[in-house]
Amino acid sequence: MTSLTTSDYHPGTRVRVTQQIPFAKGVTTTTIEGTILRFGQQKTGSWFAHGRDDKLWLDRLELKKDDGELVVINLDQYSRVEEVA
Repeated sequence: MTSLTTSDYHPGTRVRVTQQIPFAKGVTTTTIEGTILRFGQQKTGSWFAHGRDDKLWLDRLELKKDDGELVVINLDQYSRVEEVA
């Protein structure tokens, strides 16, 4: 497995995304594996002062899992994206 940077997120690349979700009493880890369909920044409905178009922009990775399910993942500082051979 190779860790990827955002410049390596190309459609057709098979990846495993691991994210940590903090809670008041600990952390939960989730992992999703699939093929990249699209990567980019997309704005949310949230207002954010001094952001482009006065919106909050998030890095979003769209994956297709082996069973055909489409998944949209918001990437943050706790996300690890690794290429799967």
